[in-house]
Amino acid sequence: MKNVLTTIYDRLYRRYGPQYWWPAETNFEIIVGAILTQNTSWSNVEKAISNLRAQRALSYRSLSRKKTSEIASLIRPSGYYRVKAQRLKNFLTFLAGKAGGNSKRLFKLDTRSLRQALLSVNGIGPETADVIALYAAKKPVFVIDGYTRRVLSRHAVTPQDSSYDDLQRLFMEHLPVSVELFNEYHALLVRVGKEYCRSRPRCAGCPLNSVSDTRGVCS
Repeated sequence: MKNVLTTIYDRLYRRYGPQYWWPAETNFEIIVGAILTQNTSWSNVEKAISNLRAQRALSYRSLSRKKTSEIASLIRPSGYYRVKAQRLKNFLTFLAGKAGGNSKRLFKLDTRSLRQALLSVNGIGPETADVIALYAAKKPVFVIDGYTRRVLSRHAVTPQDSSYDDLQRLFMEHLPVSVELFNEYHALLVRVGKEYCRSRPRCAGCPLNSVSDTRGVCS
């Protein structure tokens, strides 16, 4: 398994090079982006982030001062904006109670404690929690998203019905535990997922063709 995972990474890195993720100016912006990107494309998140930036609302203090309805209006491009506005408010309340509104203080928690704390927030699931832990807190956790699941199952690396925890363990038990590696690997999987491993796969030219000894969709 380690050889397959290493081969996937090497092929993707040779094709695409470094991805410089997560695209954000501050750790707080990463947190906001992680919540906004639920069930939508990154291009929509960028529009919402731009709205928040224009209103100087990309800090704990400024966002906390806004009503949920105001936040919803600003993040409308991200979709499900009322739900996401409430989730942002939930996180702000959590951050105030857990770390006095200071994300740096929150990120001093060890990886497991941070993850458990984030998962206690209504509206934050494993993927969002792990994005925050990896990209904002710089903790060595591997993010599993729809692209990762699709790429691995189509290339017959893992079963399609593998759980989030099973997939995460696969990476974390067979690769060096490294923030930099996990960051780059996840970003590269997203890249190949967007370009080739779409809902309707575009197999011609995919850097992962024949990556597994077992024949998958694009082998």
